[in-house]
Amino acid sequence: MQEDRFARQIKKGVMEMLVLELLSQQPNYGYELLTRLSNVPGGTLGVKEGTLYPILYRLEEEKLLESGWQTGSGRAAPKKVYSITPAGIERLARQKEIWETFQADVAYILNQEEPHEI
Repeated sequence: MQEDRFARQIKKGVMEMLVLELLSQQPNYGYELLTRLSNVPGGTLGVKEGTLYPILYRLEEEKLLESGWQTGSGRAAPKKVYSITPAGIERLARQKEIWETFQADVAYILNQEEPHEI
């Protein structure tokens, strides 16, 4: 369906910004990021592991994120925890500026009144 493709394209375009935003709020591991995205009330931001982890790896390669292993108590498996770097914070700020401008421009077009005839 065209609507599904449209929704996927929008989500793909903003997912990096959303991951950076969540990690600017607190360091986290991949599964928790998946859960937080899936639990957004509208339900449109859920992603699969195969989508999220390549984003995390790329952002880490670009030095926008860093990671470390967190060991739990008992028999819990170690978890790779991601945190945002200063460069990641700068990128996020720029992406938010772009998003706000883009969103305002789209809203202008969508809500524009018909020209009045004299």
